[in-house]
Amino acid sequence: MKQVNELPVGEKVSKDARNMKPEHQEQIKHVLDAVKARKIENVFFVACGGSMASLSFGDYFFTKETEMPSFVYTSNEFVHRNPKALGKNSLVILRSHSGTTPETVQAASFSREKGALTVAISMDVDSPLCEESEFTVHYNYKDGSDAIDGETGMFYTLIFKLLNIFAPNEKYERFVNQLTNLQSLIDKNVELYAERANEYGKKNKREKLIYTMGSGAYIHHAYSFTSCLLMEMLWIHSNAIHSGEYFHGPFEITDFDVPFLIIKGDGTSRPLDERAINFAQKFSDKVEIVDVEAFNYDGVDEDLREYFGPALAGFVLRQYADGLAEHTGHPLSVRRYMWKMEY
Repeated sequence: MKQVNELPVGEKVSKDARNMKPEHQEQIKHVLDAVKARKIENVFFVACGGSMASLSFGDYFFTKETEMPSFVYTSNEFVHRNPKALGKNSLVILRSHSGTTPETVQAASFSREKGALTVAISMDVDSPLCEESEFTVHYNYKDGSDAIDGETGMFYTLIFKLLNIFAPNEKYERFVNQLTNLQSLIDKNVELYAERANEYGKKNKREKLIYTMGSGAYIHHAYSFTSCLLMEMLWIHSNAIHSGEYFHGPFEITDFDVPFLIIKGDGTSRPLDERAINFAQKFSDKVEIVDVEAFNYDGVDEDLREYFGPALAGFVLRQYADGLAEHTGHPLSVRRYMWKMEY
């Protein structure tokens, strides 16, 4: 069982540029020490649904910033495909919010049987996933903690400290240091988009289908918004389209009454988004653009904004889902099948 050292009862920590809790720092240090002690040759990110989407940002930054081979798998296929590269020199990072996703628990067991170094990311240290994994990176959830100890802060800290091992660069440590601004930035950007997202919900409350689009790191946000928010939580038909693939089939469905929510990224693939937006706006009257470059980046170095954008975009997009939920009268907590039956 993974041990977590709690802060003394009643101890208060300021949310203004605060540091990560000691037990969380210790958990990440254990992972880093284990990685340094082993000759890691590849990294696998394994999860399902929204958890897989969140881990995909790790793959994006690994392939962009290092020469380390990196792969993303949905948990069940990971086990059934049995990648030949998986072995004792592999790092497998798994995530499940509850730590109970059966496919991901099985993937952790499978990875350990292959001799891989396994790291579970979850909110529950006593969960089956954490018990099956060698190391745990635990995040706080709805306990009054701010983002640095939440899933985003913990995951991005882990990823950028790993990047600094595989491809050392002083900017990675600067990024980790500036993550202390994360909660403030989340709050400012949520406020910045609150009214706009509410109006979006009011305007689109009767839509039965909404397409999402993005590229680079933001295709993962488009996928998560499509699968977990529009389809799972709001029962709105959707599909996530890569901006670079839009002109290779999907653009034929564009018409004046077809709604798109397009994430205009801030990375090297931004021209792909701009091209897709220019076309979509010519033929559709229902194009909503979330421009990542327009986010509030107070306290962030200019050269680090491309790392903060993906960390903030999910919180902004959640406002759009909240707006739709408010005006459709469909709470995000309602399910037909999930958690209600065997499947």
